[in-house]
Amino acid sequence: MLKFTESRLQEILEKGRSKQIMVVGDLMVDRYLWGSVNRLSPEAPVPIININDEEIRFGGAANVANNVISLGATPIVVGIVGKDHWGQVFKSMLMARNLRADGLIEDASRPTTLKTRIIGNNQHIARVDREVARPISEAIQKRIVQFVADQIHRIDAIILQDYNKGILVPPLIQQIVALANKHSVIVTVDPKFDHFLEYRQVTLFKPNKRETEEALAMRLMDEEHIRAAGKRLIERLNARAVLITLGEKGMALFESDGQVVFTGTRARKVADVSGAGDTVIATVTFALTAGADFREAVTLSNFAAGVVCEEVGVVPIDRDVLQKTILMNQHRFDDAKYF
Repeated sequence: MLKFTESRLQEILEKGRSKQIMVVGDLMVDRYLWGSVNRLSPEAPVPIININDEEIRFGGAANVANNVISLGATPIVVGIVGKDHWGQVFKSMLMARNLRADGLIEDASRPTTLKTRIIGNNQHIARVDREVARPISEAIQKRIVQFVADQIHRIDAIILQDYNKGILVPPLIQQIVALANKHSVIVTVDPKFDHFLEYRQVTLFKPNKRETEEALAMRLMDEEHIRAAGKRLIERLNARAVLITLGEKGMALFESDGQVVFTGTRARKVADVSGAGDTVIATVTFALTAGADFREAVTLSNFAAGVVCEEVGVVPIDRDVLQKTILMNQHRFDDAKYF
């Protein structure tokens, strides 16, 4: 897409360190059970996993915040947890990272979203979810809006991270975007299908290929169709930029001035794509707050996604690994197209 000089890359990474990035969305706890598989169950044709390790991580919108931390900025996490054990675990995880927990709202009517991944012999075997995905109440919406309004002067960007679990409902989306625009705060979006076209007038809108196809009722079979989709999204959302992630095909960036850039994937060896979208939106936003233009931000995020795809499970991008990877490997890629 473009090639960074060492000084420019260092400048973006250093400027981002002082930034405050609010992450609003569906918060989750990711639980990993690691084990070994030696035989099949006599009760059913399924593997028996002998668990030898357990790990708890931030999931969902909280994984976006985790990526923000790893990049060196400070996230402010805003969302819902249940009045339950896993809600307390989530708060403890924030405190362990010296992060604020005042953006969390407890909702006794729903459990904290928990996703348990079972991994045997370093392969993802199964996932078990515990969640409720109904829209939040008006009372909780008001509390979230008030919190955002109280913090708006202290933050550099807002990430809206939607997993269709009921947090980002249209009235809340509209009020947060209006607040961000009024105070010239960057607002980026990682959408899902339910409220896909509600995210109007944002800084950057980042759907993936499948989400775009579903929302626009069209197949993105080739470059011509991708161009048409990007143009439609820019026009319908009145966004400054749209970034469509295309899996193994890379990414397509559309800017409101009509410029379009396609770039191939930066993954060298894909082990697990879980969490790659979280890494992309976190890295793009981090870079924009540091003064990067859209192309620089997308190039940075493309490399970041490539790095995390090489790991098993949902893992955040490591700032030092990202910098080293870009400087060592960007000469291998020369696929940018400017239109």
